[in-house]
Amino acid sequence: MKRVAATIAKHLEGIINAVVLGATNAASESINARIQRVKRMASGFRNRERFRNAIYFHLGGLDLDPATHTRS
Repeated sequence: MKRVAATIAKHLEGIINAVVLGATNAASESINARIQRVKRMASGFRNRERFRNAIYFHLGGLDLDPATHTRS
């Protein structure tokens, strides 16, 4: 119990901020999960550049059908 109390006391400011602001790391965890899925699908990459390119391709939000856009 003393250890739990010490841990809470040590992180009290952050705990209060998270509760008051409703801040979570859900968005970053979601992005990380999507990156890990890309990594599993590829079964390994030859180098970091190809892995980075795959992440940009799958998570970049690119429109792969530009014909749907009209010119202004």
